[in-house]
Amino acid sequence: MAKPKEKEPVDIVHQNAIHVETIKKELRTQKLYTEFNINPFKKLHVLTDKPMSNITYRKEEEDPAFLQAIHGARLEPAKKYSHPQTEAQEIGWISTPLCITLDRQLRTPAAC
Repeated sequence: MAKPKEKEPVDIVHQNAIHVETIKKELRTQKLYTEFNINPFKKLHVLTDKPMSNITYRKEEEDPAFLQAIHGARLEPAKKYSHPQTEAQEIGWISTPLCITLDRQLRTPAAC
């Protein structure tokens, strides 16, 4: 039988150099985000207080940018974007009829 190769002893200095280089790479690409807000695409569950609670909360001003983001997230795609974003959205993107005039006797759209 062949003798198994003996492992080389662990070089702590080499491992430390690799660890330092890895940390430097991570710090170069790291972004620090300091502005946080609620995700407008996720449902927000609000819990009410107990009915007999005496705690009163002060009224706070509404943030118009947050309200706009919430209302904008609930719009259908044709109202959000000027052009379709996917191939599937191209079908039915322009939903207004091409001919609006009606033939009054037959109640059908007239030829344009």
